Amino acid sequence: MGAERAALVGRVASLLPGAELVDHPPPPVGELGVGAPRVAAPSAIADLCSDEPVDRLGHARGKAFRDVVRNLMGEVGRVPDLVVRPRAERDVADVLDWCTRAGIAVIPYGGGSSVVGGVEPRLDGEHAGVVSLDLGRLADVVEVDAAARAARIQAGIHGPALEDRLRPHGLTLRHFPQSFEFSTLGGWLATRAGGHYATVLTHIDDLVESLRVVTPAGVSESLRSPGSGAGPSPDRLFLGSEGTLGVITEAWMRLQERPRWRAGASVLFARYEEAVGATRALAQSGLNPANCRLLDPMEALLNAGADSPGGVLVLGFESADHPVDAALERALELCRDHGGEPQPRAARDAAETWRAAFLRMPYQRDALAAHGMIVETFETACTWGAFAELREAVMAAAREAMRAAGAEGVVTCRFTHVYPDGPAPYFGVYASGRWGSTVAQWDEIKAAVSEVLSDRGATITHHHAVGRDHRPWYDRQRPDPFAAALRAVKSTLDPGGVLNPGVLIDPS
Repeated sequence: MGAERAALVGRVASLLPGAELVDHPPPPVGELGVGAPRVAAPSAIADLCSDEPVDRLGHARGKAFRDVVRNLMGEVGRVPDLVVRPRAERDVADVLDWCTRAGIAVIPYGGGSSVVGGVEPRLDGEHAGVVSLDLGRLADVVEVDAAARAARIQAGIHGPALEDRLRPHGLTLRHFPQSFEFSTLGGWLATRAGGHYATVLTHIDDLVESLRVVTPAGVSESLRSPGSGAGPSPDRLFLGSEGTLGVITEAWMRLQERPRWRAGASVLFARYEEAVGATRALAQSGLNPANCRLLDPMEALLNAGADSPGGVLVLGFESADHPVDAALERALELCRDHGGEPQPRAARDAAETWRAAFLRMPYQRDALAAHGMIVETFETACTWGAFAELREAVMAAAREAMRAAGAEGVVTCRFTHVYPDGPAPYFGVYASGRWGSTVAQWDEIKAAVSEVLSDRGATITHHHAVGRDHRPWYDRQRPDPFAAALRAVKSTLDPGGVLNPGVLIDPS
């Protein structure tokens, strides 16, 4: 066991002395039984296809806790029959044409970082087979319009490669979700992803000039424009459609100059209610901090190493145009008005500690999952007035669900994004599980908190998408007339019902 992993397990053992924490290594891939493909590609696209078991297994699931555990336990389940990697947009159209005629389900695949079952072939058996359409070869920055600070970008490009291509131009997309290293532009667009920045231009929606989408009914390309009032936005139709209406192949994206000035601080609070008040004041101040994350006391202790009874507010400002020290000082003044105590400059390490933990969280979660722990998150958004009661209800429901499932643990909360009208609370569950039952235990906890979110009018997801896991609650929150319109659009664009069946809506 590596030193970092051993230290992590040691910390968990001190926090949850009853946890088993036995390591469970994954089974060899060669021992997993993967059935033969049920379909064969026509010769015209055969060279784009792979039926290798490892390739098919790698495209069968996302990166949620339940995905990781099922993989560790060797539960193969349904896997794609073929992985298809188009080299050009014409190939995408050809694949959709073949699959529509043959009744084969198509699941668009970017980086595979879904945590809501969005890429999993969890289908009802009505299709002849399943194809995973991997856009990884469509990964170019085709054109940069420096005057407009925009670029035409193919959907399969991963975050680091995109930034590397933009860096010589002094530009950045400035979109850094936690999955940045492993996710793609197309995935961000299809799931309406949220970036790392806490305020202003953090949702991928705000960065789109136009989209190009291949559907079984034809290609949809929206007019590139800085703004338009010409009817409903065609881009908004496909943003968040999760591959069920079409395959996003490229987009014109709005860019920013790379920041030159940065400033940050951490603020401690004696009372959590005062910390929330300070965060609301900042969100409504117009200062627009790049980082404005409020960590509750348990989150601050676990992931920032800060023992603060009211939590820690991690603040950051940046600009490509001017120094930001004045904005930071004004923000700290607001915090002092709400009882906050900025850390002395020499001791402002909670922000860096939390940032490092933020980047390591997915890896640590996977390591703890192998030791029988339940480590997973869920997130939402609500108004400021509703937050206090919502947090209390969610915490109570999570703890009761853990008790009922026989899982001892803790629940944490932090704000990932803040708006003038409300925060986006992000909850973490750290609990001791029973190996072999941790997926079922988590499902019970997730269902319990999802019921609370639904009952109290909070969104079922702020930035993790709907996928298949959130469908029951999304169906309740979606207006009925809109659901009917969405089904009509689906039947028009995808008359064969082959695109990512079961995500967002059921086929007619």
